Amino acid sequence: MDKQLSSENLPRFQRYYSADSFWKKIRRLVKKTGAKTVYYALVLYYTLMDPATPYKYKAVIAGALGYLILPADIVPDFLPAMGMADDWGALLAAVMYVITAITPEIKNKAQQQLGQWFGSVSKEDLGDLA
Repeated sequence: MDKQLSSENLPRFQRYYSADSFWKKIRRLVKKTGAKTVYYALVLYYTLMDPATPYKYKAVIAGALGYLILPADIVPDFLPAMGMADDWGALLAAVMYVITAITPEIKNKAQQQLGQWFGSVSKEDLGDLA
């Protein structure tokens, strides 16, 4: 597997993306990671679902979410502390690439979903994207 994670090579992982696999992975992430990682994944998901998002952005997002879902990635998820580092990198690369397509409405949807799962989540916990 290519060790380079960038927005340019994320589309090759899009074949691993499906809505069902995404939601299964998100449920596991909620238990395993903090709100920020889940928030970024949700922002990407809602950006992908937005009809106004350009196709080239959707390909990158599907690739990043596919990489997140993919069980055999560069750093296996079961490794403590390090297991999510490459997944986080894929999410961050995709967010930076598609940032202009992320609307306040998309951020609100992601924050509302987090609120349902985590209860009250402060914007400070969500990082600069909040």
